[in-house]
Amino acid sequence: MTINRRTLLGGLAAAPAATLISGQAVADTAGAPTALPPVLHQFHLGDAKVTVLLDGHLPLGVQLFTDYDAEKAEVALAKGLHQMTPEGLNIPVNGYLVEQGDRKILIDAGTADLMGPSLGALGGALAATGVKPSEISTVLLTHMHPDHSGGLVKANGQAAYPNAELVVSQVEWDFWHDDAIMASVPEGSRGFFQMARGTVAPYADRLRLIKGEAAVIDGFTAMPLPGHTPGHTGYMLDSGGQQLLFWGDVIHSTALQFAYPDWTIAFDTDAALTAETRVKMFDRAVADNLLLTGSHIDFPGLGRVLRHGKSYAYQPAPWQFGL
Repeated sequence: MTINRRTLLGGLAAAPAATLISGQAVADTAGAPTALPPVLHQFHLGDAKVTVLLDGHLPLGVQLFTDYDAEKAEVALAKGLHQMTPEGLNIPVNGYLVEQGDRKILIDAGTADLMGPSLGALGGALAATGVKPSEISTVLLTHMHPDHSGGLVKANGQAAYPNAELVVSQVEWDFWHDDAIMASVPEGSRGFFQMARGTVAPYADRLRLIKGEAAVIDGFTAMPLPGHTPGHTGYMLDSGGQQLLFWGDVIHSTALQFAYPDWTIAFDTDAALTAETRVKMFDRAVADNLLLTGSHIDFPGLGRVLRHGKSYAYQPAPWQFGL
């Protein structure tokens, strides 16, 4: 049994530790099921080669948005091609491979088989690049939700990236490993703490915990973006005089949250802080004309933030960007 999309997106449902990894992963593609075809997009930023790896899609039900307003949503949806399905808005789950010289860095690891058949393709996309899991030197984790950390571990409980150092925020690590916090949440939510712990456990001897805004590895700076989770972190890549911000889950819905940045979702640990961080990041992105990408921005997830009246809009980069 796996945790499927409906179980996860219905709220923090019960998830016994025994069900968190189902044993259906494929070892030679970093724990990814093979039902979905590999989807990826590559471009260059300075001397770095960046590959966006699509893990799949999941529906974000409207009931998960705080203060959801159907009329406002209809106005926002009418400006683009996003369509509301009976299950909600389909959003992507993106991960990233960054190659600089001999270094191969992964930013987030997808879901593996934790969240159903429409996800779990990141390992296959990575394999399509010709890069083996054993060649990954560093995994930069934005946060420890299952759509980001699930692919870190294979079905047998071993590390999917056996030679990689895992980098994660100290605040994030402490939150998910705090027994008192886990005991304080509803019983049905504790499985997610077990899942977070289980996916990072194989990296205990190759773990680096980071604090605040700081250089992580050459060319990468960690940027605290708290709210969605306490230690939610983005990573700025500086390469050849160019910058690209990997901002994790600053937004979940391209269609709605640029237009209504105060709309948060049920999985934001601190809704008010999430909205505050989002607006600050939007303002910085506009002021600095930042090129950015995010885990749930429409694939391939590259673009800029524009000011749009009192709100914001997303400008996607052309598909040929960087070629």
